[in-house]
Amino acid sequence: MSTAVITNRLELDSIADSALKAATRFWFVVTVVGQLVFAFALASFYGMTALRGNVELWSRFISHGYVPGDRVGNLAVSAHVFSAMIIMLAGAVQLVPQIRSRFPAFHRWNGRIYMLTTVTLSVAGLYMTWIRGSVGDFSVHLGSTINVILIWLFGALALRHAIARNFRTHRRWAVRFFLVVSASWFFRIGFFLALFVFKGPVGFDPATFRGPFPTFMSFAQYLIPLAILESYLQAKDHPGAMRRLATAGLLFVATLAMAAGVFAVATAIWIPQVKAGFDPRKPIMQPLSATIASSGVEAAVKQYHSLKASRTYNFDEDQLNNLGYQLLRAKKVKDAIRIFQLNVEAYPQSSNVYDSLGEGYMNDGEKALAVANYKRSLELNPKNGNAVKMLQKMNVQ
Repeated sequence: MSTAVITNRLELDSIADSALKAATRFWFVVTVVGQLVFAFALASFYGMTALRGNVELWSRFISHGYVPGDRVGNLAVSAHVFSAMIIMLAGAVQLVPQIRSRFPAFHRWNGRIYMLTTVTLSVAGLYMTWIRGSVGDFSVHLGSTINVILIWLFGALALRHAIARNFRTHRRWAVRFFLVVSASWFFRIGFFLALFVFKGPVGFDPATFRGPFPTFMSFAQYLIPLAILESYLQAKDHPGAMRRLATAGLLFVATLAMAAGVFAVATAIWIPQVKAGFDPRKPIMQPLSATIASSGVEAAVKQYHSLKASRTYNFDEDQLNNLGYQLLRAKKVKDAIRIFQLNVEAYPQSSNVYDSLGEGYMNDGEKALAVANYKRSLELNPKNGNAVKMLQKMNVQ
């Protein structure tokens, strides 16, 4: 073999190694930043609303986030949310190799906290999925349950090899453990990336969260990251410049998609959560809900108008919308319709409020009124895919 050929191979090997290292660092930075942003959003919204006693707002972002009188269920939601905050922070720290090498004792204790917290998170998640009830169908719940089993399995294997001081194998199982623990984070960025790319819901019913896409995501949230990791480990274990270049390319493209997903979910969910968390105003849905329970919906409508001039309460569009859906879930359809009507009066140029009122009428069997409101919603926002889907369901062109 000539010197030139050997030199070219060495140069290609060097380029392949550099590309793989660069792609790995890129993935590391996007993952850590994305998870820290998620942790900050969780702490801002759930932490601040809990401190102010506004836990009713939790239902804005979690199905059955807060249910009055359900102490066990509310405790499970609290454990799930606050465990997620700890996991996002502790997991990001565990990934930093400088901390692992310079502060081994901290790395060990942080790892123990991380593992114990994931047990709390996963048990609470199972309770929320199978007992309290969650959005999605059986396939979605099955996917998330398999994820929990993988969390327990990979955590046990990572711990076993750490105790045996087989640190090379431990680190590999620890990374697998990190990926399955982060599955819900991957779900969010993948889900909102799809919404961003397709300009709305595709492959599922937004009202029920059922369809092929949520089913796919419930398994893809951990299978795709694990598959990419295995590809990376194979490239590390087996020499071959082309294999490493291909893996670097795969990792780079996957990380670009992750970054786009982080941007999409931050814009749609995390930034609004931070704003809502630091909003000092009390949710208007809180006193209205109490008034509906004690004096009826019309008394609540009068209360809404009498408090409208106050700066103490939050009168944003989502307040009445969340209250309306809370009433729908409680099978108080007439009351929900009245609240949705009130929201239409307050925000007559919002496509979303007509969409919600249309859903209320559809639940009440008032097809003509449902059609009229869905059509009005489409006039204000021609890209409202949910309104199109509901009109098709009612055989309206």
